[in-house]
Amino acid sequence: MQPLKINNQILAWGERTYVMGILNATSDSFSGDGLLPSPPPPLPQGEGDIATALAQAQSFVDAGADILDVGGESTRPGSEPVNEDDEMARVIPIIREISRQIPETLISVDTYKASVAKAALEAGAHIVNDVWALRADPELASVVAAAGCPVILMHNRSNPASVEVREQLGKAYAGAEYDDLLEDVKRELLESVELAKQAGVADEAIILDPGIGFGKTIAQNLEMNDRLDDIRALGYPVLLGPSRKSFIGYTLDLPADQRVEGTAAAVAIGIARGADIIRVHDVKEMVRIARMTDAIVRR
Repeated sequence: MQPLKINNQILAWGERTYVMGILNATSDSFSGDGLLPSPPPPLPQGEGDIATALAQAQSFVDAGADILDVGGESTRPGSEPVNEDDEMARVIPIIREISRQIPETLISVDTYKASVAKAALEAGAHIVNDVWALRADPELASVVAAAGCPVILMHNRSNPASVEVREQLGKAYAGAEYDDLLEDVKRELLESVELAKQAGVADEAIILDPGIGFGKTIAQNLEMNDRLDDIRALGYPVLLGPSRKSFIGYTLDLPADQRVEGTAAAVAIGIARGADIIRVHDVKEMVRIARMTDAIVRR
């Protein structure tokens, strides 16, 4: 698998695990770490909101994050969609300021909208992280191809009408119907890979994400985390994003702010199964988990 060069940095797949820190420019993140108060303030963001985001970004980098993932629309089950103007008003000032003040850091934009991705890339983002794997906005693949940037394609069968709620544990998707979980996920990811290639995205610029927590039951999420090596066998780098998610909360009977140990277990198993990037909220702790796991499995 070819190394990926981004912003004068080289991601050498297989040599170590890269850590992506989550910056939620939202007020309704499932994990409780949204950078905006609830209800969110009038847009565009003020200097205080940007300063808060920048401070969190710097703390993540200081703790060892390789990539900062900036998103302006919650993917929490049952969350309200955000229009593209509001989403841009949330993420573009943050991306621009991180790019200016922490220029050595890689920035990804967590969006499925072509207009938001284009503006974010122009503001200094280096990667597009699409939770709908180029299926939600037909123009996004062309934006990625024109920019020559990497794209993360995440498997997603989420259905807003299929949400389970338990007190204290938050909301979770009840899961979609699969003929064969692993084979269906692999097939649908490869369909999105084909969409990317048809638009002109380079093969080495594609990263796959099995979509832990998106349209899958608790049991299916556990299985997918454990079988990540089958996704890695498709020949692309793999991102794993189990951080604080409801399958951990339901398994351990814990709310989102008490899931760091469960996240650590999922991350360690994921790295052992071939994860190249881990997307996490608790950067300091997960950097340590990644380094220790790498020392064991990447000897």
